Amino acid sequence: MHSYNNAYCSKLFRLLKKSKINFVSCPTESIHLQGRFDTYPKRRGITRVKELREAGMNVCFAQDSIQDPWYTLGNGKLLRVLDAGLHICHMMGYRDLSTALDLITINGAKTLQVEQQYGIEEGKPANFIILQGCDDLAVIQQQGEVLYSVRQGEILVQRQPASLLKTTHLS
Repeated sequence: MHSYNNAYCSKLFRLLKKSKINFVSCPTESIHLQGRFDTYPKRRGITRVKELREAGMNVCFAQDSIQDPWYTLGNGKLLRVLDAGLHICHMMGYRDLSTALDLITINGAKTLQVEQQYGIEEGKPANFIILQGCDDLAVIQQQGEVLYSVRQGEILVQRQPASLLKTTHLS
């Protein structure tokens, strides 16, 4: 959709929203692979993530290349993918940053149709991680380390938080 003109996208968005389709964007792979053989100006090769979100459609970020021939820098660290995606998609405003983690958590669960097992609520499996940082912005800025990883209620990983000189809050 990156290369579609706005008039076409406007019509397309109405149809896509009616279909209740979910979108998965792999920003690091897309920015690398798509448009790389173009002459200048080069296409950015990523779908209209910000516009899809603003239109009320579900979008999530992912990475589907882990050290493979298509994207050798893939390492499965979704915070890195999120950071790149926010930059690439021009999503640096307050609203974008304050809900950024949704792109790699809640929105992904919706796309995978695992919402009934996802989240921290009574009756759901206790599968979660706790990242260092007090809010989405702090986690992204600091590339928050996993402090706890819990699976079926059992702590798999536990680490002490690193001390940081400065923390920024979105409040």
